[in-house]
Amino acid sequence: MPPIPPLFHLSFPVSSIPQTKAFYADGLGCSVGRENSESVILDLYGHQLVAHVVHEPLMPQKGIYPRHFGLIFTAEADWEALLEKVQQNKLTFYQQAKHRFPGLPLEHRTFFLQDPFYNLMEFKFYRHPDAIFGSRDFTQIGDATEAMSNPA
Repeated sequence: MPPIPPLFHLSFPVSSIPQTKAFYADGLGCSVGRENSESVILDLYGHQLVAHVVHEPLMPQKGIYPRHFGLIFTAEADWEALLEKVQQNKLTFYQQAKHRFPGLPLEHRTFFLQDPFYNLMEFKFYRHPDAIFGSRDFTQIGDATEAMSNPA
């Protein structure tokens, strides 16, 4: 059996395990792994998310920066399938689906979701895969208007 490539792991705060499972498992389609009353492990397309209950109030960010997490799809059909799933499941959009940088080598499709605990998730598909890590001749990253409205 070939070795498994490294997997991404992210731990994040929530205030309710049942609400977490409703959003991530029922809404996004994550499978649920180990769980207890304070934590749950979720499989997001082969990556490990761990939701931990915190007892202090969770507050929304003022914009998408500086903190959000998500996935970059390598097939546009997969991105579109997830978009359709979240629309059907009526998950909360923080930003509706849109195109960024149309006509440039950086062109990509994106949308943002907000879970019940104000965690933001971005899902992308790049028209040109080399823009994921490359295209160093360009300086654009994200939305300039969001960056200016929420300086980090």
